[in-house]
Amino acid sequence: MTARNGNVEDPPAEVLAEAAAVFGLLASPARLHIVWALAQGESDVTGLAERVGGALPAVSQHLTKLKLAGLVRARREGRRQIYFVDDPHMVSIVRLVMGQLTEPVETPERRLRGLG
Repeated sequence: MTARNGNVEDPPAEVLAEAAAVFGLLASPARLHIVWALAQGESDVTGLAERVGGALPAVSQHLTKLKLAGLVRARREGRRQIYFVDDPHMVSIVRLVMGQLTEPVETPERRLRGLG
């Protein structure tokens, strides 16, 4: 059963749990950077490691977690795995969050901290 607030229904508990799991995976700066990089274009693990500044085994482990969660996909090209994000919603979410955080926004909280 979902609660109603005005005209919008609250999502079911299963959807909230799934969303929390996705945000949990993206809470790692390394994984977020990988998804950000793949949202810009596909890459193999070596290229990703160079781009995000991570060790090859660590980037590979992050990719495995992201792949198991369905956030990234891979295809084989010869001996290489090419990783990509093909969910336009995921690309939009990552770009929206990163855009919001990189654009200077004057808020009372930031003004008080001298960040605005």
